[in-house]
Amino acid sequence: MTGTNSKKGRVVIVSGPSGVGKSTICKEILKKLDYVSLSISVTTRPKSEAEIDGQDYWFISEEDFRERIEKGLLLEYAEVFGHMYGTPKDKVDEELRAGKVVILEIDVQGAIKARVVFPDAAMVFILPPSAKDLAERLNNRGREAGDVAEERLNGASAEIAAAWQYYQHMVINEDLQQAVNECVQIIEKTGTET
Repeated sequence: MTGTNSKKGRVVIVSGPSGVGKSTICKEILKKLDYVSLSISVTTRPKSEAEIDGQDYWFISEEDFRERIEKGLLLEYAEVFGHMYGTPKDKVDEELRAGKVVILEIDVQGAIKARVVFPDAAMVFILPPSAKDLAERLNNRGREAGDVAEERLNGASAEIAAAWQYYQHMVINEDLQQAVNECVQIIEKTGTET
């Protein structure tokens, strides 16, 4: 990502199992670091009552999603629990050209694909304190039926196993403020390594 801008944009990939608190951590990072932006993913999953289109995700139809794939408009995409998720290429490129640190809050499948495009990306995996804590968080979210929550919990084991292979940084979200501070330190440190 070279150019006339003296500041070089960087990519930070944040992943973790459903319910671990990735979104909350990313939103807290944005409050602390004004040079960081969060890439908003597109998804085919239904919007919950609490979510805002264009702020939490861009909620689009499967037809629109397939069209974006065909036109090469997505940096990465994957099917997760029956719904498609993807990262819009143009928005990420725009933020990088502006010298921003862009957080991609994506799953492990997407992170592996994005790392091919951004080999220098810092990769942060958020871990739950325990499987029991993760199960409680998923149940307390109330966003999905019990069988979907159980499917997400089962998928967490595979994600965590893959994380040890692909991610440089592992952060346990037992105490939210401590997890946020660790992520902020990782982002600040990656800026001095480039």
